[in-house]
Amino acid sequence: MSETVAAWPAAVGEEIARNAWPARFQRDGTLVVHAKDAIWAFELGHRAAEIAPRLPGSPSLKFVPGPVPEAGASEASLDAPPAPPAATLEEQRQAAEWAASIEDEELRAAVARAAAASLARRQS
Repeated sequence: MSETVAAWPAAVGEEIARNAWPARFQRDGTLVVHAKDAIWAFELGHRAAEIAPRLPGSPSLKFVPGPVPEAGASEASLDAPPAPPAATLEEQRQAAEWAASIEDEELRAAVARAAAASLARRQS
């Protein structure tokens, strides 16, 4: 995906890159591209055969309305998921209690972290 994202602006030009952005690959290899709105998705759908050969692997393209990064967003911010909310001490204690019966120490710690993150998200 990173290779496709890096090639996208040069493959489609500045105006299209501001209004459409690669989102994900489907299992069949189709690249789903989020467009600013249904009008952009419709127009770009008609240009898919022109755009695909300019991308790595010449994937089939599917344009759908969806979120597009704001102009000037750094590539790092596009790839990095938002940080999860921090768990409180009480949430960490509850998560550790839930995971206490797991014998494998590494697995127990991973489950406790996941449970604490889940509890923290629930509160935010």
